[in-house]
Amino acid sequence: MTAALRSVGAVADVVRAAAADRDRVLVGIAGAPGSGKSTVAEALVGALGAEAALLPMDGFHLSNAQLARLGSRDRKGAPDTFDAAGFTATLARVRTAAAGRPGAHTVYAPAFFREVDESFAASVAVLPETRIVVVEGNYLLLDSHGWDGVAALLDVSLFVGVDHGTRMRRLVARHERFGMTHEQAVAWAGGTDERNAVLIEATRDRADHILDLG
Repeated sequence: MTAALRSVGAVADVVRAAAADRDRVLVGIAGAPGSGKSTVAEALVGALGAEAALLPMDGFHLSNAQLARLGSRDRKGAPDTFDAAGFTATLARVRTAAAGRPGAHTVYAPAFFREVDESFAASVAVLPETRIVVVEGNYLLLDSHGWDGVAALLDVSLFVGVDHGTRMRRLVARHERFGMTHEQAVAWAGGTDERNAVLIEATRDRADHILDLG
């Protein structure tokens, strides 16, 4: 049964317990667009301290040039607009690259920058001595569109839940902050974002824990 948690501190306690006798654990934080999962992931890494690092899924967005080639530019954020295979392969490398294991090494991953709406390679470094890797993204628990190998690579998984109204307000504000007009922001939040949210919400029960911050 999926267990409910009420604070980042409670999540940190769960993660510390899972990491107690392991050289590395991967913690997945999933949720719909605007749910607050990025903020939760950053807060969790802060609570865990130097032994933790953040690896966001968003770095694996296909470039705008590739989306234009595929005719998917207006669907950016949908599950097939990411390099799901590359993300899965990177997580598999992260699992086996910890200090004390044969061939331990730093794993580099791309990061997404909203200011330019693109990803840049090797912006994230997961060092061999990093014991806890917090992985954050929409589709961590999805079992279709090429994402079906991700959940099995996670030692602990959480789904961040928030009410629909709050989530939509956050999305509209975010889109406006990065250059959309209010009308464009409302249309994108209620269109592309909402279609993705319906798909993501269906993965909620696959998480080990639900994080409900009210």
